[in-house]
Amino acid sequence: MPLRSRVMSMTVLLLLLVPRAGQAAGFVDAAERYVVVPDRVSRVMTVSQPADVLVFVLAPDKLMNWSTPLARARRAYLPAKLARLPMIAAADPAEVARSVARLRPDLVIDCGPVSPEAAARAEQIQQQTGVPYIVLDNDIQTTPQTLRTVGAMLGAGERGDDLGKYADSAIDALRGTLLVAAADQRPLVYYGRGPDGLETGLLGSQAIAAIDQAGVINVAARLGGGELTRVTRDQIFAWNPAIIIAEQRSFYNSLLHSAEWRGLAALAKKRVYLAPADPFGWIDDPPGVNRIIGLYWLVALFYPSQYQQELGANVDDFYNTFYRVKLTEKQLEALLRPAIGRTETVGGQVAVPILGAEPVPLPSARPNPPPPTGRPPGRGGYGTPAQPGGPGMPALPSLPNPQ
Repeated sequence: MPLRSRVMSMTVLLLLLVPRAGQAAGFVDAAERYVVVPDRVSRVMTVSQPADVLVFVLAPDKLMNWSTPLARARRAYLPAKLARLPMIAAADPAEVARSVARLRPDLVIDCGPVSPEAAARAEQIQQQTGVPYIVLDNDIQTTPQTLRTVGAMLGAGERGDDLGKYADSAIDALRGTLLVAAADQRPLVYYGRGPDGLETGLLGSQAIAAIDQAGVINVAARLGGGELTRVTRDQIFAWNPAIIIAEQRSFYNSLLHSAEWRGLAALAKKRVYLAPADPFGWIDDPPGVNRIIGLYWLVALFYPSQYQQELGANVDDFYNTFYRVKLTEKQLEALLRPAIGRTETVGGQVAVPILGAEPVPLPSARPNPPPPTGRPPGRGGYGTPAQPGGPGMPALPSLPNPQ
């Protein structure tokens, strides 16, 4: 909705959002936009990779497209019908608007860092096409509620609740922000993205969120906040991380076999790992709900003697629960072998030696606090919208339960 007087906006919204049986209901998205969402959503167009995965795990039969091409290795984990879905590039707003106008989905979903640009793009396309377009926050902490909210929106409320509980358990049991440990007791970690491994995430980056959750030190955080940045090989040597995780196999192979990387502590102690990527990455690639399994993997790597996981069983359960895929032994081995390096398996548990840091016990799991009754300024999105009298926000009806 374009900017207009607060009074006019509130009046229009209150008229539009009065709940009526069988009609649309109002939703406040993460960009602070009021969007009238159809009561029954059958066809969803996604315009970002995290949105692709979100709709895929909740209601795959309603997914119309992928926002980026899928490599053959990824398609092998998907049902043939979904693997053949068309790709609609999300980079060009004009092309997205044309696709929306032509295909007429019931709903368009974007999921990513919330920004004025994302909000403006959503509003422009919605105004041009008349199709509701919502913006969701892909912060890892919002994952459980996102699953519940969008599940209800897509008529998959029970599944959204189940996946939300799973995500709650992973985040609450494993979040590294609750670890009580001195900084010098935590391992230094470098996450190398791209073919050469010289792209990485800054402090607060969604690309590094899963690693941050595991209670270690991202060596690139000292460069400041933001999303992604390029670094040099000399910087990596100066940081001399205890653990290196590669996003792509080319960087992983270079670390293991190229003389230019010799001398790093991580190589000397065989603490180099390849992040699994099929069908979606365990760390970011994309930064969506797929990161939940990465939390289990990373903590098993970083703090094995205090928090050993039956990693194979966890991976098998996650793929079955979220992706509806029953992994073969060959698939499981292909995912885990480069992800755990040279390790020993004892009683089904991954045993990886830690380097230069005393392991820190994880706290007991505790539930996430209930959603607040009002939306924090600038956050939008989840839970009950602010009531009348709070920062100029009208009351909105709750999303209807699916029938």
